[in-house]
Amino acid sequence: MPPKTANPSARQTHLLEAAYRYALTHGLTDLSLRPLAEAIGSSTRVLMFLFGNKDGLVRALPERARTDELELLARFRRSDRPVGLVPAAHQVWTWLAADEHRPLLRLWTEVYARSLVEPDGPWAGFARTTVDDGLDVLAACQPQPERDGEDGATCRTLTLAVLRGALLDLLATDGERRVTAAVHRQLAFLDREDHDSA
Repeated sequence: MPPKTANPSARQTHLLEAAYRYALTHGLTDLSLRPLAEAIGSSTRVLMFLFGNKDGLVRALPERARTDELELLARFRRSDRPVGLVPAAHQVWTWLAADEHRPLLRLWTEVYARSLVEPDGPWAGFARTTVDDGLDVLAACQPQPERDGEDGATCRTLTLAVLRGALLDLLATDGERRVTAAVHRQLAFLDREDHDSA
């Protein structure tokens, strides 16, 4: 497989974006290079040359999805004046619940599950990495005294678990109003506990 470079060619970047759009619609479970290549105006030979093999391409697609996730999470990083855990969670949930993000989140969920049941596959480590990403960004949203304590780590773990669980429910049922109400109630409990302990 060609080595991963910091500066992929314009052709590789273009085809990765096209393959990513294809995966958002079709998923990765039954991904076959020939139909993918035809759909994105390429050939299996070119894809094999640029990505090494099917696994190389499949590895690149979750990384591309992670780029979108990190762009979202980066919005909440403010080292000068942390927004706070609960306000950040409300903003993250608003983004997660938006209809236009369902294709990305379905793909994210598929890769997350595959990385758990096939830990040596091309999606190896994806689930753990995205948990670490989420916890890292939530930590950056907490004021430093809260961030550095054991209780702060517990609160951001609970917050991430609430958001992830609610997301799975939302994707399964499309019950946005019901799930959003549950998320808001849980975040209100967390906010109240935070103020009571202050």
